[in-house]
Amino acid sequence: QVQLVESGGGLVQSGDSLRLSCAASGGTFSIIAAGWFRQAPGKEREFVAAIHWSGATYYADSVKGRFTISRAKNALYLQMNNLKPEDTAVYYCTADPRLNSVLNGVGSWGQGTQVTIST
Repeated sequence: QVQLVESGGGLVQSGDSLRLSCAASGGTFSIIAAGWFRQAPGKEREFVAAIHWSGATYYADSVKGRFTISRAKNALYLQMNNLKPEDTAVYYCTADPRLNSVLNGVGSWGQGTQVTIST
């Protein structure tokens, strides 16, 4: 089973950019699906973006045009541009051999990285 460790979170102002990274180990990361979820205080964890091993990408409507998901051999990235206060959340990396498991949030998880957007 793959192990995931997120990094890159922080405190930025509205309109700024951040790039999250997720380092993968212990599995064949390049042939599985991976993605990002986020959880804001008092809210349920929600889907942000996913990428299939084929390169196909999927985004939540709330981040389309602002966020870009990409991957390397043993890493996953989330480039976040034009950040808004409502993007404030803990961001989690997830991965699974099955794309549907990633999209439904039932794959393996990292520990999360905090992203805070100030006005």
